[in-house]
Amino acid sequence: MSSIAENNELEAAAQILRLAVPQMSALDIPVTPENYTVWYEYFSGMNLDLNRAIDGFIANAVVFTKEVNTSLYKNFIQEKSPEVIENVQIETQILINSLLSKIALLNQGTVAFSGSLTEFGIKLQSSPDLNTLNQLVDGVMDEMQSLLLNNQNMEQSLNVMGQEVQSLKSEMENLSLAAMTDQLTSLHNRRAYEFAIQDHVHCAKEQHTRCSLLLIDIDRFKIFNDTYGHQIGDKVLAYVALALKQCVRGDDFVARYGGEEFVVLLPNTHFHDALQVAETLRERISERRLTIGKDKKLSLGAITVSIGLASLQEGDDAETLFSRADKALYEAKSDGRNCVRG
Repeated sequence: MSSIAENNELEAAAQILRLAVPQMSALDIPVTPENYTVWYEYFSGMNLDLNRAIDGFIANAVVFTKEVNTSLYKNFIQEKSPEVIENVQIETQILINSLLSKIALLNQGTVAFSGSLTEFGIKLQSSPDLNTLNQLVDGVMDEMQSLLLNNQNMEQSLNVMGQEVQSLKSEMENLSLAAMTDQLTSLHNRRAYEFAIQDHVHCAKEQHTRCSLLLIDIDRFKIFNDTYGHQIGDKVLAYVALALKQCVRGDDFVARYGGEEFVVLLPNTHFHDALQVAETLRERISERRLTIGKDKKLSLGAITVSIGLASLQEGDDAETLFSRADKALYEAKSDGRNCVRG
């Protein structure tokens, strides 16, 4: 690929990155990997069907709900080749390669100047006449001016590249955060938990400390969905999530594991201390009575949870720790729910 073509692709990629996320933010669209792929494709202008659909939505003031966003991804992205979905990665690689090539050119210029000085030094040792000396001095001046000019151009180019890299870094950080967040509850999601549990177990073994895990399940959650609908079920999930966030410490890790299940990782926490935390969470969640409706409020009654507790033991890994917490949760359910077992 020629340098002109590469620079053109780089500029196009940077322009798309600058446009996609601000537009998503303006339309209140979560920056998830799937949503970002849709809007990256939109601003690339290569998917005419997708562009017509989005332009139609905007013209008719359609709200980009979760269902609308999912439909766009499934209908216009998911069915296409994997090359389209990998587009962001490809453009990112172009940006990085361009930066590396510019740095390499800077190094080449410095090496060339050093080589010229060495050559001039050798000529000086051969007792040159006045004319040759003048030529050598002129040659040194020319090399210096060339190096300075190249470095000035390189400095400007690197400054621009630095801004592009910083912008790209910011976009990728947003995407990374979105990929680790549960949209409904704003808690960490299961993917984030999988990373966190490995870190917690590793640190506990390295530092010879204890780590405890709470596996939390909302009691009779299916009844809420079947009786009142998924919107009310979502309200229950959000309530439990908020209660969990309010009860944990700064170092504790809370995530929605999936469905109506949540996990809480408690670093530097022994079994008996973790048991107290679990009981506090259970009591805090059950003490409030949820209602629905603005005028004629309908009580949903008490929301309760069952909790399985496990603390890290010798020979444990992430899987065995979770397995024992899951077994304890099953016991809590079998013992009548709204209780803690470990």
